[in-house]
Parts: sequence; structure tokens; C-alpha cells
Amino acid sequence: MTELGTGIGWRPEIAEAVERLPGVDWVEVVAENVCADHVPASLLRLRERGVTVVPHGVSLGLGGAGRPDEARLARLAATATALGAPLVTEHIAFVRAGGPLTASPAMEAGHLLPVPRTREALDVLCENVRIAQEALPVPLALENVAALFSWPGDELTEGRFLAELVDRTGVRLLIDVANLHTNRLNRGDDPAEALAALPVEALAYVHVAGGVERDGVWHDTHAHPVPPQVLDLLSELVSRAAPPGVLLERDDDFPPEDELAAELAAIRERVAAAGTPGRPAGTRREVTATARRDPRHGPAGDARHGPAEDPRRKAAAAAPERVRERLGLAQAALLSALVAGTPAPEGFDGARLRLQGRALARKRAGIVAKLAPELPELLGEDYREAFVAYARARPMPGGYRQDALAFARHLLDAGRPGDGRARRRLYLWWAERSGPRPPGRAARLVHAARAALVG
Repeated sequence: MTELGTGIGWRPEIAEAVERLPGVDWVEVVAENVCADHVPASLLRLRERGVTVVPHGVSLGLGGAGRPDEARLARLAATATALGAPLVTEHIAFVRAGGPLTASPAMEAGHLLPVPRTREALDVLCENVRIAQEALPVPLALENVAALFSWPGDELTEGRFLAELVDRTGVRLLIDVANLHTNRLNRGDDPAEALAALPVEALAYVHVAGGVERDGVWHDTHAHPVPPQVLDLLSELVSRAAPPGVLLERDDDFPPEDELAAELAAIRERVAAAGTPGRPAGTRREVTATARRDPRHGPAGDARHGPAEDPRRKAAAAAPERVRERLGLAQAALLSALVAGTPAPEGFDGARLRLQGRALARKRAGIVAKLAPELPELLGEDYREAFVAYARARPMPGGYRQDALAFARHLLDAGRPGDGRARRRLYLWWAERSGPRPPGRAARLVHAARAALVG
């Protein structure tokens, strides 16, 4: 496995700081934020210095009922190639539901949602992982996610679920100890049990991040300092197996550079202090090391040409369509409750789903505010609550750009903002961006006339 060392999540807001931070061996970048033909200059400079760059995907939805989208896989593959990445990572999560599989409207979560830990869901996940492995030019590692709620009827613990996923597909694992901490507080999961069940030879690297307690639950925000409990879990993991890499994640409310350096130093100290009795990750037994010489494709070597009789390939065979349909219906019902205000499906904690739904809406509000800063500027302090009220009963209409436009149209239809001048400005903002291309002179004159009427 690739030895990575100590790293930090690269974000445009802290790009210059990341380049200056001492002892950064590698960085991780959100794959969807990088175009293969236009890599940010900061990442190119880091690569020239020998810093490894790993793309971290958030939109494949490998835990969803549908098969992975070919275009998304192709873009992730191209990004990995452009960055010279030794591996790519994604999540054990679903991010969308509905559509043709369930004969219902397609919905986007805008967030990583947990999958049910059932045998059927595992069958679907394994097939989706195999499809992704076939499409990617480098090894794939999958991350455990944080959750505010549990699925009813789980059949496997988190550790057992991850172990069986690895055994059936040969995929690597990205273990987020902050997510283990989150799930301990929110769902009562035992992180020690999960760590004990992990196949340590599959460990690709580790995430460390901060969060905050709000509304009686722990939110994995990536916008707060790393708490001691998360560092304690890092120490426990490192005492079991030496991870090839450990990475600090920070996505918002970025602190001063010296605070980032201090958190990286704390991570290095924990890794050094814990040590690892016995062998490092990746050497549990010779048969495993030999079988994974091509780590993209697991025990059979190249899955496109490996022996058909390999038992693990049989175990990861195609999930029956009826299984996908059942999972799709369950995920669509859950996502509808979270983003469209429909009743909670049977067996779920309604109060927890309401908290999750509000958290999803607030996350959408934050992202839209970054993409369209004119909206919070026009609405002022009322922006966030207005957006949350809009989003709680309306699934995201596509991407965040469409979300911003739909929110603006919603406000205008409701006669808001109350100030006529602000309303005219909002109308012009919406009109100039709602078409497939910027408006010409004639269209701008028409919009200006209509804006006068709106006010």
C-alpha cells in the first residue's frame, strides 16, 4: 500500500496556508471541485514538490440502489489521472434516490446518508463497488460515514459490515475516526468493536476532524477543532495497525495557520505515541498480500480477466433487480421524509429524521450562500431561516446552482423581499442567470422593465 504520512484536506480557502505548513506529506482534494483539464495552480505546485494528491469523491453514491453513473465514474477516473493519484476515495453512503428504478421523482440529498446494514444492501454495495473498480485506473478506498439516525432492522454491526465488504470486493478502507465518534454519540455504536472487526490489511488511510454538539446530537461539521475523544480513537486505531496515512479535514470556519499546524502536530504526536505492536497494516497474512497485488480488483487480481471460479467474485455477483428495487423504495421513502417533508417511514425515529432534515437544509443554505453570495446580501439576517423554510419541503432541483435559482423564484413568487428595491435587484439577479446563456441587450431591457413592475 502507498505510504502517505501526515496530510491535510486541500481547500481553495486555505491553499496558500497548506503550501506553507511544515511537514505536509500529502493532501486530499474534493474530486468534484477539480477539473481534470484545469488543475488549480496550488495543487500543481504541491505535486512538483513531491506532495501526493488524492481525490476524494462525494457524489457517486455507491450505497444507493442504482448502479454508479458512468459519467461520474469517468470524471473521477480522469481526475485521478490528472493528479497522478495513487488511489481515489469515496463513501459508503447514498446521496440520491427515486427515479426510474422506483417510478418516482429523482431526489438529491446534497449529503452523505447511511445505508442499511443488511445483507441485501451489502449485495448491492458490493456490485456497485465492483463496477467502480472496473472503471477506475487506481485503487479505490471507501469511507465510513457519520449519521444522526439508524436504519431499523440492521443485521450487521458497522465493523462486520465493513469486514464483509472488504472480503467480498478487496476494496480498501478509509476509516474516519471522527465519524466513529459521531456514531457513538448519536446511535450508540461501539467504536472499539468496529475497530476490532476491521481487516487492518485493507486500511488505506485515516480521517481526523472536528464537530460540535447541537440540538442534542453531535454534528460532524469539519468546521471545529478536533476534540480529544477523536484523537483518543486515533490512538486506539494506531495501536492496532499502523495506518499508511492520517489526514486532517477542515471544510469551513478555517482557523489561523498556526492552529492548523498545531492540530497536525497533535495528530503526529498521537501516531508516534501509540506505536503499533506486531505487523503494520497490509501484512496480515501472505495469501492476502499476494492476492491483492492489483489492489483495484481485490483477491482475483484484475477482475476483468481473473478466474471466473474465484469464490469472492461469485460472492460479489450482480444483485437481483428485485433487491435493488426494494432498497430503492426504502431509500426513496427515507429521502422524501428528509427533503420533502413526507411522513417518516415506519421504524425510524421521527425526531431524529426532523433533525437530519433540518441539518440537510442548513447545509444547502451554506453552500448556496457561497455560490450565490448576492442572496444572503439581499436578505441579510433573514437569509438562512428563509432558505431552510424553503428547503424543508422542497428537494434540491438538481445542482446547487439550480437550487439558488429556485429559491430566488420562490421568494419572488411570495412577494419577497419586502423592500421593493431589494425585490427588483433579486428579480434581475434571477433573470440574468435563469436562462441557458447570458441575456442579450434586448433581453436585458425586457428584464429591466419587468423589474420595475416587480418592485
